[in-house]
Amino acid sequence: MRQRRIPCLLMRGGTSKGAFFLADDLPADPAQRDAVLLAVMGSPDLRQIDGLGGADPLTSKVAIVRRSARPDADVDYLFAQVGVDRPQVDYGQNCGNILAAVGPFAIERGLVSAGGAVTEVRIFMQNTGQTALARIATPAGEVRYDGELAIDGVPGRAAEIALTFNDIAGSSCGALLPTGRPQDNFDGVAATCIDNGMPVVLVRAADLGRSGYENREQLDADAELKARLESIRLQAGPAMNLGDVSQRTVPKMTLIAEARHGGAISSRTFIPHRCHASIGVLGAVSVATACLIPGSVAQGLARVGDAAELRLSVEHPSGEFGVLLRRDPAREGADSLQGAGLLRSARLIFAGQVCIPGAVWPE
Repeated sequence: MRQRRIPCLLMRGGTSKGAFFLADDLPADPAQRDAVLLAVMGSPDLRQIDGLGGADPLTSKVAIVRRSARPDADVDYLFAQVGVDRPQVDYGQNCGNILAAVGPFAIERGLVSAGGAVTEVRIFMQNTGQTALARIATPAGEVRYDGELAIDGVPGRAAEIALTFNDIAGSSCGALLPTGRPQDNFDGVAATCIDNGMPVVLVRAADLGRSGYENREQLDADAELKARLESIRLQAGPAMNLGDVSQRTVPKMTLIAEARHGGAISSRTFIPHRCHASIGVLGAVSVATACLIPGSVAQGLARVGDAAELRLSVEHPSGEFGVLLRRDPAREGADSLQGAGLLRSARLIFAGQVCIPGAVWPE
């Protein structure tokens, strides 16, 4: 049986990389679509040798985009996290890194027309029902990818893409603090469950006998730590209104410690069982937000100011991630948060057709 060819753009978004598709170029049936995405990435296989995946969760991602019928959005974006060594496709989260490339993709594929030096693309995030605004440099009527923005975890510099969010609190769990408390206890360990765009469980590294400054390889090899984190994660999932998360990639587990390099907090995040080389965009927003909430496990560790608009630097294994948070000084705690923003970059790497075995999706 001949192979099936599917139009595809391979793009970097922030510190992640993924395959981008128009929704109409994929099967309408969800189960068949999942089979196609697994074949595209070459999963399940630790090396993903037979597909586009890069043997890492950061490079085993998919964006599915269509022109939106909503009055408040230009395009609809569905994110899929494709398992590396498991035949699993998870739609239970957003990905802010891949989100950074959705606007450029929409312009490249003609879903949105470039207008002037900067083009705004309103993006409806189907996974969680929230919207984001992307501002993309489009001189001469096309996306500009070269520029001066440096991002830890990405070599070189690129054009900045400004992403702003106004309604991501509780995007997956229904509330910023889904358990109703700034601090919970699982297996005798204090934890903060938070969702400001990404469901995250924060735990002080010291409470698990670690420094929080271990490198990625050390943490990936620490079987005892990972078992304890998974036990906490499985209990936190139902408490965060996520149900049974044993087969899901959320919530993310994040170890925190005092910042070492002038930032607000130091982090080590697992997605969900391997340590992240950096930190996810929306994960960083959730971690930074926890730093502002009295009674969270970040209290006493985080360094934050009292201005209405704050830039909080979340340190991670390969550098730092700057999060912009806006709050109302007249309010306190979680109620004071008004919005979040950040700067990312993206690049078009390849445009063409990805081939999958014909038996996966017969003509």
